[in-house]
Amino acid sequence: MNIAAAANENMAHTSNVLIYSAMAVYTLAFLAHITEWVFGSRSAVGRTAAAITAEPRPAAVAVTVRKAGGTAVLERPKVVTRSAPGTRDDVPDGPGAAGTSEKGDLYGRIAVSLTVLAFALHAGGVLTRALSVRRAPWGNMYEFSTTFGMVAVAVYLGLLVAKKNIRWLGLPLVTTILLDLGLAISVLYTSSDQLVPALHSYWLWIHVSCAIVSGASLYVGAVSTLFYRFRDGYEVRLAAGKTGPGILEKKLKGLSKDAGLGIRLGVRLHMAWDNMLSRMPSAATLDKFGYRINATVFPLWTFTIIAGAIWAEAAWGRYWGWDPKEVWSFITWVAYASYLHARATAGWKGRKAAYLGLAAFACYIFNYYGVNFLFGGKHSYSGV
Repeated sequence: MNIAAAANENMAHTSNVLIYSAMAVYTLAFLAHITEWVFGSRSAVGRTAAAITAEPRPAAVAVTVRKAGGTAVLERPKVVTRSAPGTRDDVPDGPGAAGTSEKGDLYGRIAVSLTVLAFALHAGGVLTRALSVRRAPWGNMYEFSTTFGMVAVAVYLGLLVAKKNIRWLGLPLVTTILLDLGLAISVLYTSSDQLVPALHSYWLWIHVSCAIVSGASLYVGAVSTLFYRFRDGYEVRLAAGKTGPGILEKKLKGLSKDAGLGIRLGVRLHMAWDNMLSRMPSAATLDKFGYRINATVFPLWTFTIIAGAIWAEAAWGRYWGWDPKEVWSFITWVAYASYLHARATAGWKGRKAAYLGLAAFACYIFNYYGVNFLFGGKHSYSGV
């Protein structure tokens, strides 16, 4: 073994150690986020319920008195219609995962700090992997997955730095990253090696990096859209008086002694779930945030497909060959285009558009995992 090969092997080993270390710190961040939500559940959260259950105030009526000779004439008052405080548009954002708990907020800050440390280790693992093979660190599914996770965390931390109300995303994000890295090291792992000849191109840096950034950002948009659906259902129940502070507690106390353990457990789980949703941003905020992310990233995903076609022509002599990866990339593009069009179409905003957005991200995930595992084609060099 020559010196260069030994150095590359050491770099690859260092990369693996850093990825495992990042997973360990992500696990600590996961536990800190769980603690944040638990302490937050103990705080009094009535801000959202107060906004919905508040009694509508009667609009002030202005009466104008006009005198005609010796007779006073009352003109018909002008009625100004406003949204009542109890309407859905008036629902404010929840207080956050920690609620009003100072301990919960402390654990939340610890979780973010641990996520930053894990991200640094994660980035180090990706960098040393690149140094070990002396190329872009996304030549197979293992490398793509580790880089994808790193970029997703970078998007989250960037939004935090931009002071966006996004800390609620910490728990689902860290959970996803642990699953992503766990699958990468256990199922998708590929030893450090060089690429097949078709991938020796500068388009590897352009095309695949755009696909990774697009996917990581679309993941954030998809999670926001998913929680929009959950929060929207909570707000509907809250407006109907089916949930809120004290309501589920009364339901639990009102259960007969013959009520089974399953029923009581179901009510308690419902209480915990709605308590968590009450601390989330409002449905309108989540819906708007998810839409803005998807709309911002859609042009980059479009460029990703165009860059792939140009690379295909350079590598295989054709821009389009109905390869499964090409087909599903285009299906994903059509799905997101449909989502964006639906958002601008009357009657399709809200829930219907959200379902399209979730279906579009499901197409992206299938394009990555499903196509690579289930179909062959010119993209079968993915390392599985």
